[in-house]
Amino acid sequence: MEFLAPVMFLSLVVFLLLGYPVAFSLAANGLVFATLSIYLGLFDFSFLQALPERVYGIASNQTLLAIPFFTFMGLILERSGMAEDLLDTLGQLFGRVRGGLAYSVVLVGALLAATTGVVAASVIAMGLISLPIMLRYGYDKRLASGVIAASGTLAQIIPPSLVLIVLADQLGASVGDMYTGALLPGLILVGLFMLLIFVVSLYKPEATPPLPPSARTLTSSQLTTKIFTSLLPPLVLIFLVLGTIFLGIATPTEGGALGATGALALAAIKGRLKLNILNQSMDTTLRLTSFVIFILIGSTVFSLTFRGLSGDLWVEGLFNHLPGGIIGFLIAVNIMVFLLAFFLDFFEIAFIIVPLLLPVALKLGIDPIWFGVMLAVNMQTSFMHPPFGFALFYLKSVAPPEIKTTDIYWGAVPFLVIQLVVVGLVIGFPELVGHHAQAVSSGVIDIPMESDGYGDYFLPKEWR
Repeated sequence: MEFLAPVMFLSLVVFLLLGYPVAFSLAANGLVFATLSIYLGLFDFSFLQALPERVYGIASNQTLLAIPFFTFMGLILERSGMAEDLLDTLGQLFGRVRGGLAYSVVLVGALLAATTGVVAASVIAMGLISLPIMLRYGYDKRLASGVIAASGTLAQIIPPSLVLIVLADQLGASVGDMYTGALLPGLILVGLFMLLIFVVSLYKPEATPPLPPSARTLTSSQLTTKIFTSLLPPLVLIFLVLGTIFLGIATPTEGGALGATGALALAAIKGRLKLNILNQSMDTTLRLTSFVIFILIGSTVFSLTFRGLSGDLWVEGLFNHLPGGIIGFLIAVNIMVFLLAFFLDFFEIAFIIVPLLLPVALKLGIDPIWFGVMLAVNMQTSFMHPPFGFALFYLKSVAPPEIKTTDIYWGAVPFLVIQLVVVGLVIGFPELVGHHAQAVSSGVIDIPMESDGYGDYFLPKEWR
């Protein structure tokens, strides 16, 4: 029986590398190995009796309801022209300094991340609007490409990120606590991106020229008015979503509903709430939500069989032999997740790998919020490196012909290094995620665990 769990995991890897859909690969592996193991007398059929209840639990999960709300909000905002207004305004504000356009891209990326939570929307919008302007005024191709792709991926870590919702669900943790824990690491990323631009502007000024006076068309009073009208709507929307969640007024799902309503109102005020935009946004939202739910159902079938074959004990045994205790475990996990991100996207990693690592992390006394934020920063790299760096593909799809794929790849490298540096900072300084994480990681308190009787461990209600 001991060999079936690793064989099952390897067969899943083979199916994924062959290009089969993730959800069906997970479910098929789970059912095939369950059937084979029952025939061999190595698997208790009672484990499968938990499957209908788990599927019902997925369908009725209130936390996952936030995903379609935030997705719909992001798609509506993408078409409301908010990104265009922000980029134009901040470009005028910072245009007189070297690297001003790049600074504005980072800041707009952070604002879009805090209002949309969707990487594709941020990268495509900034690629269409900013990249041609940056090239026109002499920005280095690689720097321009890298800063746009990296700024778009801020939607991965800055709340209301979809990956934080998924990770919170998989870790059995509070989405609100995940949002609070991820806020400071997200802001650190913004600061380090801007620091990189500043360093480049010092040592390679020709790569980050300021806007010429002819391109700075607004007077001081006009710029003040434009700043107010451009920044007020997203700031109001950020309060509707994140403010209500952080203040405890609304749950993440309710905050998502407020955000979706606010996005509709904003689009209507700007006269861009058309029927075709609504249809496109609802269609894309339905597709993404269905994609997530089907992967989650498939991962449930897989994990149920995997744990029935003592796969959790196999994974625990692999990590128990690592030197270095908690730090050794965290380093190994981050290396594994970084390498898997070359071939899997963040949804797949969250649904396949995180449930296998959670029991080991809890037994080591690792705070799940800290663990989740660390993984979220790491999984952000999945958008930034080949061969499946989606942010790079999004940018290439809208980039001018003079931008080569190699320009985008090499431009992403410095920002990819920064993301890995922030992973190290989160590991080395747990207080960046909160004082609670610091206490747990230092072994001051113990985390109680509960089991559902079928091999899954989760936090008790008072810890969520």
